[in-house]
Amino acid sequence: MRLNLIAVGHKMPSWVKEAYDDYSRRLSARLPITLIELPPGKRSSGVTPERAMADEGKRILSQLKPDSQVVALDDQGRQRTTPELSQWLAERLRDGRDLSFLIGGPDGHSPEVLERAQERWSLSKLTLPHQLVRVVFIEQIYRAVTLLDGHPYHRE
Repeated sequence: MRLNLIAVGHKMPSWVKEAYDDYSRRLSARLPITLIELPPGKRSSGVTPERAMADEGKRILSQLKPDSQVVALDDQGRQRTTPELSQWLAERLRDGRDLSFLIGGPDGHSPEVLERAQERWSLSKLTLPHQLVRVVFIEQIYRAVTLLDGHPYHRE
């Protein structure tokens, strides 16, 4: 099973890169994750947000394998508790299919990306800064894995 995070956006602030890399390193022995960064669609006076989202969507879809399970991170998606996420992840690990999580651009995901996704997740009811989504996501995956492994990182 391969786990991918496909994210629109590059040139993240150093604090985002450091935090993401830290959790990614912690996960590497148990559940390696590949980060695929895609450039955002151009946003200017002559380009609508919908056009930029469509361009981003094409780039995202080009990174997906046909049999990969896809989860779009979306503010309208389902929320899970950490134990629920851990159990969901355990089921996916048993299934063995590649798993791709998607972070869209500043305007969200294109309709084509949302149609391709089997699930939509919301990390919070709060509006998170785009850069923070990567950090919250990877930390929660790390937390879910430690919960599966009986590690004391997660406390209830």
